[in-house]
Amino acid sequence: MSAVTVLTDAHRAARVAAEVPDPELPMLTLADLGVLRDVEVTGDGTVVAALTPTYSGCPAMAEMRADVAARLRAAGFDRVEIRTVLDPPWTTDWITPEGRRKLAEHGIAPPGPAPRRAAGPVPLVLTATRRDVACPRCGSADTEETSRFAATSCKALWRCRACLEPFEYVKEI
Repeated sequence: MSAVTVLTDAHRAARVAAEVPDPELPMLTLADLGVLRDVEVTGDGTVVAALTPTYSGCPAMAEMRADVAARLRAAGFDRVEIRTVLDPPWTTDWITPEGRRKLAEHGIAPPGPAPRRAAGPVPLVLTATRRDVACPRCGSADTEETSRFAATSCKALWRCRACLEPFEYVKEI
């Protein structure tokens, strides 16, 4: 045997799935986003990949499932199953440091820590939430929200008062 590292099917499948880009934030992989939860190979050789959507109504979930399945089949895995895992729910805390770096490099402010909630019903808050969002271009904290929604439901539009550049911001969930 050569000195070359031999990857098991599970490791190889995990690497293939981890490289699939997010359809809405293509600078991130599903692994960077924390959406790819697990990849395993069952006893009969089926690759099972588990995905957790960013929220239950995420319109990109069908495309994510199809992309992961297609990449795994293209890598030679004939039997592929994609499972949707809803518990625990996805949180922006699952975005990796690499993912946060990539967001900022692409002019999108990464989220801060997700709000902490006690177990049980989620309280309804009807007042504006004040956030300190640093400009991903110049780093200034002198920013303002211009729209609660951006190109995707996961993002808001902000503007920097220092450099006057608009930017998107990934909301904490």
